[in-house]
Amino acid sequence: MTQMNRRILLASAASLACAATSPALAQNQPATGPIDLAALMAPPALGEMSLGSETAKVVIIEYASASCPHCAEFANTQFPILMKDYVDTGKVRFIFREFPHNDPAMGAFMLARCAPKDRYFPLIEIYFKTQEKWVTNPLAGLKEIALQAGFSEQTFTACLNNQEVAKKIFEVRAKAETFGVQGIPSFFINGKRFEGDNTVEAMKAVIDPLLG
Repeated sequence: MTQMNRRILLASAASLACAATSPALAQNQPATGPIDLAALMAPPALGEMSLGSETAKVVIIEYASASCPHCAEFANTQFPILMKDYVDTGKVRFIFREFPHNDPAMGAFMLARCAPKDRYFPLIEIYFKTQEKWVTNPLAGLKEIALQAGFSEQTFTACLNNQEVAKKIFEVRAKAETFGVQGIPSFFINGKRFEGDNTVEAMKAVIDPLLG
């Protein structure tokens, strides 16, 4: 991502520029002790975005960024397996939380949150599948995706200038940092940080014993 592209996106989303300078992110320190499970499981102000049964024995939380290549790799190659083997079968509830690591990712997440709730995960899927294309020119790329998803020119611009949405997404990231989240994607399985490879095969070693 070039500095020019970052400036283009920021110029079209004044609120994003303001939020990006928020001191709250710099003030949060990574967790060094046990994670507060209640705090981890508490839904964000914008609401929890999840898939699968709410009564599943296993809950997986992923923190990811829309413009992160490693996040896209997991989403495109591993997540479909996780969905088929665990989420669709009712064994796992999957929670996705925003951890924007740059301005294009922030813009993408703002649009996903501005969209109707049933379009959230389809938009996230599109971001990851087409990431290499839209990150080269994020403003134009996100606009193209948004218009196809039902946004108008006006609602697209209004969303990227919605300071309240930007603030609440940054709160998700800031809170994640208190749980020690730094690299992305990061996963928590039933409240414990997953330290293995970002593959379903590695996750199975943790998930299956929890299922009994």
